Amino acid sequence: MTAFTIPTLETDRLILRAPKLSDFERWAEFFATERARYERGIMSRDAAWRVWASDVAIWHLRGYGPFGIDDRETGAYLGEIGIYEPDGYPGPELGWFVVPEAEGRGIALEAARAVMLWARRNFGWDQITNIIDPNNDRSIALGLRLGGVIDPEGVGEDPGDVVIVHDLRGLA
Repeated sequence: MTAFTIPTLETDRLILRAPKLSDFERWAEFFATERARYERGIMSRDAAWRVWASDVAIWHLRGYGPFGIDDRETGAYLGEIGIYEPDGYPGPELGWFVVPEAEGRGIALEAARAVMLWARRNFGWDQITNIIDPNNDRSIALGLRLGGVIDPEGVGEDPGDVVIVHDLRGLA
């Protein structure tokens, strides 16, 4: 395995950067609430640690993974976005969550566009998917707002998942 540096991506309002240990507190807090039901499910702190640490390790195993999202102006942690592909996944998946105070501000949309462009430029991928719980209306709406198309034949993680496919070929 070759050492590498996790990139930092910047947008008008955001800094997407390598995960750091302090992110875990907010991550665990989010996934202990009802709001996580349609993300990955409600988790105990111990389970959250195992999932979070596994996600962070994807960077070293696949060369991509989650970015912490920080407010460029204040430095506040706003959530996580990244490319996930645990063993057994049908392929790389673009996923996200934002903390409650970041909802409704276009944070996930802005961050997702930056990650999609980064993936196209760095990996040359023609497409990327979102795998979304069918009850997660907000994430489905965001996937469609990003220009994705629902693939009724797409393979998700669980039966009934909504799979949204994004064509990355138009990105510079």
